Amino acid sequence: MAATGFKDYYAVLGVSRTASADEIKQSFRKLARKYHPDVNPDDQTAEAKFKEVSEAYEVLSDPEKRKKYDQYGQYWQQASRAGSGTPYGTPGDMGGFDFSNYGSFDEFINELLGRFATTGGSGGRSYPYGTPGAGAGGPGFGYDPTASRSANQSFDQEANIRLTFSEAFSGAQKRLRIGNDSVEVRIPPGAKQGSKIRLKGKGPLNPYSKQPADIYLVVQLDPHNFFKLEGDSLTAEVPIAPDEAVLGGKIDVPTPDGSVTMNLPAGIKSGQSLRLRGKGWPRPKGDRGDLLIKVTITPPATMSDTERQLYEQIRASRTTSPRQSLVNTRL
Repeated sequence: MAATGFKDYYAVLGVSRTASADEIKQSFRKLARKYHPDVNPDDQTAEAKFKEVSEAYEVLSDPEKRKKYDQYGQYWQQASRAGSGTPYGTPGDMGGFDFSNYGSFDEFINELLGRFATTGGSGGRSYPYGTPGAGAGGPGFGYDPTASRSANQSFDQEANIRLTFSEAFSGAQKRLRIGNDSVEVRIPPGAKQGSKIRLKGKGPLNPYSKQPADIYLVVQLDPHNFFKLEGDSLTAEVPIAPDEAVLGGKIDVPTPDGSVTMNLPAGIKSGQSLRLRGKGWPRPKGDRGDLLIKVTITPPATMSDTERQLYEQIRASRTTSPRQSLVNTRL
């Protein structure tokens, strides 16, 4: 069978790729009864389906044929001929390509697709793609040799791109090297951890459609020493003194745009958050989210004699206890 006539025999029989021999036989019998010509006289569609089911069963019921099919996908017959010493390159196959030079479909496809590298920012990182068994989240591009291969299969690839908080917030221009080409990539403002940036037509050539696939750059965001991105909210933790918590007032807090003055309500508790609207992370529509300021009451590490005396006076004069509600607490 030529590569262009490849059929997913597992899909034809309606079984998974890990199906047992008994499951394959059971599914075949069910479908054979359904599409048998005696049951569907003069029905050419049913007859064609019966032949397709029989063809799939012939391959998947034979352990050796199934092994070749699982290993080489649509090229399993050519690989079998190459393994037996038969010249490979009959019309409709791979045009004289010697498949016997490769131990598996993985080796063939990795050479077919080439290599990818990216450099940008201060790290100068490179990411090869086509690594056998590599997952999409790792430095290599994932390729599943057991997946069904067809003309509709996506050959899109992924690679990580690392951004600083500032680059992700404001947007940036990155120059990447893809094969022998140098590409300028625009990172839009507001990129988040896991965001994907599409490079259309910059991926490997799809050997079926002969069209270049896409490459998706997956954002890896470097942590910041003050700001954090939690979902859609930009957050920060700001320490306040005990007297500020009691009396309230105005305090200066950092934002991505610089320092702003924020009203601190009297009696605020440690761990409470205050919202600064429009000072958060950029949104796709061009506006900004909010910045959540979490306050933490922080006692002074050192005190002057005057400060200590005043705190002692406060303690001696205090008329309430913050633990009053716990007096009768029992198991």
